[in-house]
Amino acid sequence: MKVGLSTYSLLDAINSGEMTVLDIVEWIKENGGEHMEIVPYGFTLVDNPNLADAIKEKAVKEGIELSNYALPANFVQPTDEEFHAEVNRLKAHVDLIRRMGIKHMRHDVTAFTLPPEKRTIEYFENSLPQIIEGSRQIADYAAAFGITTTIENHGMAVQHSDRVHRVIQMVDRPNFKTTLDIGNFLCVDEAPIVGVKKNLPYASLIHFKDFYYRPFYQNPGEGKWIKTANNNYLRGSIFGHGDIELREIIKLIKNAGYDGYITLEFEGMEECKQASKIGMANIKRLWDEN
Repeated sequence: MKVGLSTYSLLDAINSGEMTVLDIVEWIKENGGEHMEIVPYGFTLVDNPNLADAIKEKAVKEGIELSNYALPANFVQPTDEEFHAEVNRLKAHVDLIRRMGIKHMRHDVTAFTLPPEKRTIEYFENSLPQIIEGSRQIADYAAAFGITTTIENHGMAVQHSDRVHRVIQMVDRPNFKTTLDIGNFLCVDEAPIVGVKKNLPYASLIHFKDFYYRPFYQNPGEGKWIKTANNNYLRGSIFGHGDIELREIIKLIKNAGYDGYITLEFEGMEECKQASKIGMANIKRLWDEN
C-alpha cells in the first residue's frame, strides 16, 4: 500500500498563488507521501508540455510516483459531432499522460453538475449507449500504451455502486476499471461500507476521503456544505475527523488483498496543507491499526 495525495487537496494553495504543482511534488515528499495524483485544476498540462515535462522530472528527482491523472468528461452529447469531439479531447489527454509516464487515468462519463431530472435511473439507462461507446474508445486507445482507464463513483448520474458496476461490465475491457472513492457514495445516500464492498473487486486505485454528515432535518447552517441526492448535508473533513466508518472500510480493503495506491482527497474548510498532512498520517495510522 502506498499513500499519496491528489493535487486537488491543495487547490486552495494553488489558487492563492502560495504553491505551484511543482511545489506540491516536493511537499508530498516532505510530508510522508509516496505518490501524486494530478487533477489539472488551477493549472493545465494538455496545452503546456513544458510544465508536464517539468512535473515528470521533479517527480523522478523527489522519488514521487505519478499515480493517476483525473479529469472531467461528458460522453452524453446532443450530436454525433460533439460526441466525437469529446472522445478526441480525451485522447489528447491520454497522449499527455503517455508522455509523462503515467499509467492510470480517471475520466468522468457524464457532466459533473446535473439537475435532479438527470440523476435518475431513466437518464442513466438512456445515456448508457454513449457512456459505453465513449469509455470503450478511450480504453482501447489507452490500451496500446499500457494505460488503465477508469470510471469513478462521481457526478450523481453514475455515482451509485450498481451503476458503476454496470458500466464496467458493459464496457468489458480488461484495462477499464474503477477509481473507487470511499466517500462519494454518500453523495447519493448510499452507505459507504456497502458501496465499497460492492465495487472493490473492480478497483484499480482507491481515493480516501472523509465527510461530516447531517440528515436533511438538521440544517447545519453556514459552511462548505453540499446537499446529497436526497437533500442530506455533507461537508468535507480532515481524514479521520468525520463521520465515515473508516476503520471498517479499511478492514474491507485489506481483507480484499488490495495493496495499491491510496490517494488522499481533501476538500474541507480547514487549511489545506495542515489538513492534508494530518490526513496522510491518519491513513497510515488507521491502516496499521486495522
